[in-house]
Amino acid sequence: MNNVIMEVNDEIALVTINRPKSLNALNSETLAELDQCFDEISTRKDIKVLILTGSGQKAFVAGADISEMVNATPAEGRQMGMLAKQAFLKLETMPQVTIAAVNGYALGGGCEISMACDIRIASDNARFGQPETGLGILPGFGGTQRLARLIGKGRAKELIFTCDQIEAQEAYRIGLANKVVPQDELIDTCKKMAAKIISKGSYAISLAKEAINTGMDTDLSSGLTLEADLFGLSFSTHDKTEGMTAFLEKRKADLTDF
Repeated sequence: MNNVIMEVNDEIALVTINRPKSLNALNSETLAELDQCFDEISTRKDIKVLILTGSGQKAFVAGADISEMVNATPAEGRQMGMLAKQAFLKLETMPQVTIAAVNGYALGGGCEISMACDIRIASDNARFGQPETGLGILPGFGGTQRLARLIGKGRAKELIFTCDQIEAQEAYRIGLANKVVPQDELIDTCKKMAAKIISKGSYAISLAKEAINTGMDTDLSSGLTLEADLFGLSFSTHDKTEGMTAFLEKRKADLTDF
């Protein structure tokens, strides 16, 4: 891969978008590489958490690559949007927990790919925004859909219509970021959270993720039925027996299912 680096240690995959000269802007090649990377991770049992970040100190991802889009035809624009849809849905729905380590600019496609992650941890210099309407287009990598689901329709419309950038603390206040930390502590904080998540029941977490993701897009009754179904499924696992037995025996559980 030319634009994406993946390192795996201690059941954590650290995926870095590596185009620092263009502030890690997402072009078609990078989207295709991310799609391939997410495909691989989703099938690997030795990876429990994915941490996604961008190289350098200035940007997580500054957006889609405008130099590629400026002369694109309508068909090519849609093709790029569909490529992002495919890659970001894989990121959103993979059984592993995904954490966006957002340092610096997360604009346009950067904000959009961070929203496809389960959790967003921002450095204190992070800035989020959807500037597309200022370029005569609209968000095309999920911004009109995921942003409203995360922060509400009114706030999402304001950010998309005004192209305003918001700082990390404001992103935290409105629920776009889960946590804000000093820049030099960002990756360590993400790894500590990943280790905590890995210590829990990974298969149970994957079922909970499915219940939350699917339930958000359905009515309450259907979501509750799905939850009951997945709750019942978890009773078939080694981890359920081990976890409950360990609790009653007042010892640490050895949770191994995934």
